[in-house]
Amino acid sequence: MRILSGVQSSGKLHIGNYYGALRQFVHLQDEGEAYYFIANYHALTTVRDPKLALELTRDAATAYLALGLDPKKAILFRQSDVREVLELYWILGTVTPVANLERAHSYKDKIAKGISPDFGLFAYPVLMAADILLYSADFVPVGKDQVQHIEFARDWAVKFNTQYVPGYDPADPDGEERGHAPGILKLPAARIQESTAVVPGIDGQKMSKSYGNTIDLFGDEKEVKKRIMSIKTDSTPVEAPKPTTDSPLYDLLKLMLPESEFHDVDATWKAGGKGYGEYKKKLLEAYHATFGPARQRHAELVADPGELERILQDGANRAREEAARLMDKVRRAVGIP
Repeated sequence: MRILSGVQSSGKLHIGNYYGALRQFVHLQDEGEAYYFIANYHALTTVRDPKLALELTRDAATAYLALGLDPKKAILFRQSDVREVLELYWILGTVTPVANLERAHSYKDKIAKGISPDFGLFAYPVLMAADILLYSADFVPVGKDQVQHIEFARDWAVKFNTQYVPGYDPADPDGEERGHAPGILKLPAARIQESTAVVPGIDGQKMSKSYGNTIDLFGDEKEVKKRIMSIKTDSTPVEAPKPTTDSPLYDLLKLMLPESEFHDVDATWKAGGKGYGEYKKKLLEAYHATFGPARQRHAELVADPGELERILQDGANRAREEAARLMDKVRRAVGIP
């Protein structure tokens, strides 16, 4: 089973990224052959400062490794180090209906948030499909909001195979029946992360770089403390029971504390007698207990950029081997020598 996923290097990673995706990705490296890439081409739709783009790409790769990704188990690489993805992006784009791109949820959402409606943003799903199809992925772990992208990748793979593979039958994509040919582009399946946590930010909205309400995974220790201590709370008196709804502090405690510890916190929260400041200190302790080892590993990797580059180059070499095999078939199919 081949698993593929990527993380866009468009900002500093925060605990919402960890609980929402990165934690699951690291666990999946033990379930099959895992390909994980840093989507630095995708990031160019919003990051236009070249120095910042380089920094954020390294940050994303370092975060993966610090959080437990094992380069001996999983293949970690930069999207830009496998140039075949751009070739497949173009070839796939020749069979992609414009109507599909016009109804893409992510495009509409980003335009609504004020992001410039340029070609890169519009064609984003085609590059994402090329990312997936280039490595013949079986499964792509995604949240429910990303399922449409996997459906697009499947639809466009079928269109390509139908156009260029004699004997291909969309009803038998693997060519199991006599007289049918398997497709060149494998149809991926979405692996829905049903338990993906929606992590509240310090203001109560979903934690997001766009809202500026994050708690960074590897941020400055004083800044992390400052942000945790500034989590939005109400004016409930110390002696009174605290509300459990619309409370980002309560939700973060429930998310980050071990079950036994949260049981005690939950009891005092509902009984009253403690102020929000005490609970914020408890959350800060939980943050360091959870991410302390990863932060130490992160600091070691930052201090040894040569090791990080070695890992990324090794991953790119392994990924290019698979990409080259697939693109050889694609080129011959479309008539490119």
